[in-house]
Amino acid sequence: MDNNERRVGTVSRGIRCPIIREGDDLAKIVTDSVLEAAKCEGFSLRDRDVIAVTESVVARSQGNYASVAQIAKDVKRKTGGETVGVIFPILSRNRFAICLRGIAMGVKKIVLMLSYPSDEVGNELVSLDKLDEAGIDPYTDLLDLEKYRALFGENKHPFTGVDYVSYYQELITSCGAEAEIIFANNPRRILEYTDTVITCDIHTRKRTKRLLRDARARIVLGLDDILTSPVDGSGCNELYGLLGSNKATEDKIKLFPQNAQPLVEDVQKRILEATGKCVEVMVYGDGAFKDPQGKIWELADPVVSPAYTEGLKGTPNELKLKYLADNEFASLSGEALKNAISESIRKKDANLKGSMASEGTTPRQLTDLIGSLCDLTSGSGDKGTPVVLVQGYFDNYTT
Repeated sequence: MDNNERRVGTVSRGIRCPIIREGDDLAKIVTDSVLEAAKCEGFSLRDRDVIAVTESVVARSQGNYASVAQIAKDVKRKTGGETVGVIFPILSRNRFAICLRGIAMGVKKIVLMLSYPSDEVGNELVSLDKLDEAGIDPYTDLLDLEKYRALFGENKHPFTGVDYVSYYQELITSCGAEAEIIFANNPRRILEYTDTVITCDIHTRKRTKRLLRDARARIVLGLDDILTSPVDGSGCNELYGLLGSNKATEDKIKLFPQNAQPLVEDVQKRILEATGKCVEVMVYGDGAFKDPQGKIWELADPVVSPAYTEGLKGTPNELKLKYLADNEFASLSGEALKNAISESIRKKDANLKGSMASEGTTPRQLTDLIGSLCDLTSGSGDKGTPVVLVQGYFDNYTT
């Protein structure tokens, strides 16, 4: 390798920032924080570097919040406030419990239908092994709470120690609503109890709504249909409603960011003016990865990235180096192998879809891949790095 060649590929850096508050000039804070980090750590920005900002600080700077009372008012207005089926929620104190509190405050009774053996993102109510032992078919069988308890007893979440069945039941009743708990995976089974339904699944919600409407449900809503416009001065999200929200306080949620496109374009412009480099900028939420121990998907947001600059559209177009080394250039080694692979990369087609030489590369959206990298880099705790700088992502072996 030539001494002038770079010896480092992709680098992901968490960028420390001040605590973001409502009304802060986030574009300025992000730009200043990245430039200060570059100065302090002795690195330079380059064209096509990626600056990623976590969705939570975007929503916080926007003041995109709502109270449980405002959720309740919207739910009552859209459902009539009588008996409502609430189906397929994820098991989460942070993500769903506060939404459920608002729903319960807006209705007289909730028939809560939980999917089993786990929720959409992998939180387990009962193991598949226990279902097999009990002779239960999750695709066809509906269980009421009495039968569920008789067969499986109490099942606490392995990470949180919470029995979500009891937790959600008690939460509903504490808000003044009656609670009935059932377990099923066919959304149409809820219509045996009520014709008014709020479906709380995230990535399968369009199909669930279609099945319910085809089955002649009277009212079909998703979490993405609640708080799509302000209620008594609340925040909102026109595209996603309550999806992507997080608990802010015991009585308030922080919604997914509302129209963050101007922010990413503003940061891109500021960096260009300050450095002459054209970087890409995105907002990111949950990445798309699965915990190998708990089997839980980190994918509770409706999308990984709700806003990004033009250069982040599309998917990677890459060759598989090990395929080239083991097949087309199996007879080569050393400098000859390096030169042959480099030449293949330089001459690769603009679209490698279907090519054996690209087999095994990841055909996912750039924003999903980079967002997952950023989510792992920033973490969800006390790192204090809500901005991530990714450098060299678009480099290849020839760079």
